[in-house]
Amino acid sequence: MPSSQTSSIVPSHTQSGYSSRSVFPPTPSFSLDTFSDRDFIVKDFIEALSDNAVNPNRRSGSASQSNAFDPKPLIRSFEHALHRMSDLSGDLELRENELSAAVRRAEAQYNNNIQTLVKKLEQTVDSFDRLDASLNGDGYDNGGNSVVKIGERLEELDKQRQRALDAKFLIQCWMEVSERGELYMLEDIRRSGKAEGKVRCAHIARQLSKISQRLDPESWSHVNGNGKMVNGINGVHKKDNEGKKRHYNTRELIEKFSETLEKDLLKSFDEFYRRQNFDGMRECANVLHDFNDGASVIGAFVNQHQFFIDRSQLITEDVAGDADTYERLADPDADPPGVEASLLSLVDEVRVVVQEESLIIRRAFPYAEQVLAKFIQRIFQQSIQQRLELVLEKASSVSSLALLRSLQAARSCISTLIDDLKVHGLTEHPEAVSPQIMILLDQQFDDLFVPYFVGSSYIEREKRSLEELYSSLLFRFTIYHSRRRKTPTTFMKSLAKSGSEMLASARDAYVERLDSSDLAPAQKRMLLRVAGLKDSESAKTQTEIEVTEEDGILSVDNAKRMLKWLAEAVGRGLELSGGNDTAKDVFTLLQLLLTNMGEIYIETALDAANDTASTQETSKAEPDLSYLLGLRSAIITMHLLSASIRTVLIPLATANVTVRREMERSSTTALDRMEDKVNTVMQRTIDVVMTWTNKLLAQQKKTDFRPRDDALGDGAAWLEQLQTPTCQAIFAFLTRFHQLALTALSPSPNLTSLLTESAVSLRTALLDHFKKFPVNAAGGIMVTKDISKYIELLKSWDLDPSFNPSFELLTEIGNLFVIGPEALKERLRGRKGGAGAGAGVGWDIADLRPFVLRREDAGSVGVQSALSAL
Repeated sequence: MPSSQTSSIVPSHTQSGYSSRSVFPPTPSFSLDTFSDRDFIVKDFIEALSDNAVNPNRRSGSASQSNAFDPKPLIRSFEHALHRMSDLSGDLELRENELSAAVRRAEAQYNNNIQTLVKKLEQTVDSFDRLDASLNGDGYDNGGNSVVKIGERLEELDKQRQRALDAKFLIQCWMEVSERGELYMLEDIRRSGKAEGKVRCAHIARQLSKISQRLDPESWSHVNGNGKMVNGINGVHKKDNEGKKRHYNTRELIEKFSETLEKDLLKSFDEFYRRQNFDGMRECANVLHDFNDGASVIGAFVNQHQFFIDRSQLITEDVAGDADTYERLADPDADPPGVEASLLSLVDEVRVVVQEESLIIRRAFPYAEQVLAKFIQRIFQQSIQQRLELVLEKASSVSSLALLRSLQAARSCISTLIDDLKVHGLTEHPEAVSPQIMILLDQQFDDLFVPYFVGSSYIEREKRSLEELYSSLLFRFTIYHSRRRKTPTTFMKSLAKSGSEMLASARDAYVERLDSSDLAPAQKRMLLRVAGLKDSESAKTQTEIEVTEEDGILSVDNAKRMLKWLAEAVGRGLELSGGNDTAKDVFTLLQLLLTNMGEIYIETALDAANDTASTQETSKAEPDLSYLLGLRSAIITMHLLSASIRTVLIPLATANVTVRREMERSSTTALDRMEDKVNTVMQRTIDVVMTWTNKLLAQQKKTDFRPRDDALGDGAAWLEQLQTPTCQAIFAFLTRFHQLALTALSPSPNLTSLLTESAVSLRTALLDHFKKFPVNAAGGIMVTKDISKYIELLKSWDLDPSFNPSFELLTEIGNLFVIGPEALKERLRGRKGGAGAGAGVGWDIADLRPFVLRREDAGSVGVQSALSAL
């Protein structure tokens, strides 16, 4: 088979000179390349040797000849191959030895090179360490300081070089503008369109302006007369012939160039803004900042903003709103409707616009915070302030309460806007807003409401509003009681004169307010409605207004309305005033409350009840105690007033100890005065009850407890009589009194006190009463029946437990008239050594003697024997 090995074994006759007709075959020839070939195969190599060993003639001979094997050619071929391979092996060994020696030499050289490199590396590291130590100034080496000084010196020289180049260019520009009236060099830089060039133009223009002021004062000022100008540099007067040279107004030229540059930049900025090219806007803003600290570009950005263009058309529109909304706004009993619609819409739009524009400002301006500040100032000082003034002006035309409610709603709404902007972060989004912008937002917020909180203007508005409402609510009440009160004729009535004067003052102030020309129609309607008057009655005089007894009764619902209005004012004050003068403001409202709800309302009702009670004392008929029903409302109102002062007003003055003490003193004095008047009414009621009871007792007949023998003829009819008529009349009267007291005071300590005091007075009257009448045996039975009825009545009352011994005393008094002499003696003797029947009420056993003496048989031996035991 043909192969690369066989092709390399060539016949040897081409080298030995044998002819093609030689008997021996050619010997194979090969080299080291034959065995180094990648495709070398031993089998193919042996076959090639064998084929070359056989003579071609013999291979083509007869079959008989081919059957005889002749090994000699093969032996000779293989022997020759072995000799050849032995020679190649020698050559190969020689070459291997040469290569091994070369490898050893290369390895030795490599090792030498490695050692040399290691030494150089070590030397380099040592040099670096020394250099580092020198730069750090370690030890005594000051090389580092020298390097730093050299670097600083180089920087200084570079700056000096740059300043020299800038000075050179500046001088060239000055020479150009002063001698030729041109600024071509600056124009070339400006027209290059590069931001750095425009910034440089701005710097140079500003410097040229300063040079012009120094070297060309004629361009900056005009001199009258023939005085000569003095050069500001060398002080040499200009010669007359210099005046012949052409003089250029450098100031005008420089300012014209600056204006041109500024207009170009502003125009470019506007174009970039319309295309939302923030990088271009930033470059223009950066250049314009060197002219006038960016005032022009900031003004252009703010003034041309679409928000202000759209809002400028809407700002002059009147405040919209339906009549029902403003009615609820002025109605003190209705919940406030909230923020006015146009103001709320503006605030919502401002929130969105500021948040969106802050992102644009941050990308378009390198001094974003300054631009944002101007933008916010413009929004608050123009849009929000003007709309706020319109809203509050409209509310003020409705009523003072509407103004206060609108002010509260607007402040709360705008405060929420401020908080939202702070949380959003604006240019710092998503972080919190910067401290500078935070201060600016707070300042703008405060500036909006300064006119409404200067000094005591706010609390005066609150006070005036509450005075109007209170005066309206109590108008019919004051009319009724002012008519009831007449000129004082007694000392006690003269004490109430100050109350009458206060009623008249409050009534006159209300009428004067209604007649005022500056009172808005809506507020007048509201005040009339609160006062319970119709529009037709507003024109009537005070004497023409009809009032009923119901108008003079104290109403708990009206008191609750007054406290509700006050609570709304207090809450509004806490939200609006900021806590600076909270204690003083609350004290002002407390005085207003004590005057109107305390003196004018509660005390007037109590004085009316007291006056009514005083008239009932001298009544010839059974007294009318219905005035007690008004006492219940007065006490409930006092409790509401006390609770409101204690839980709402006084705690708000904790920060100011002086004001708090004054509030506590004023409220305590007022409440004590009211409680004294309640006690006076209750005591006078007891006097009225006892006066009429004594009148009834005075009608007791002597024969009631000492019936004649003829009256006893019909014994059954007389025994069927349960009580005497006097007892029955007193029982009925006191029962009605108890029902009225229970309705007026309900189960309470006041009721217990009133009934206990009445019971004590009744007990005293009864004990004195039974000492006056002689009693026979049959009359004693009637006495016990009367006393049992009185005890039954008193036990139905809610009395103090200390009165319980009085029941035993009254029972004992009744028994003294019905028991026999022996039993009387035993009873008196048994009680003499122990606690008597009246021990709990301060009675001694000897105090029973007058009752025993009223017995008809008091002169008998048995009764006298019993009396001797006393």
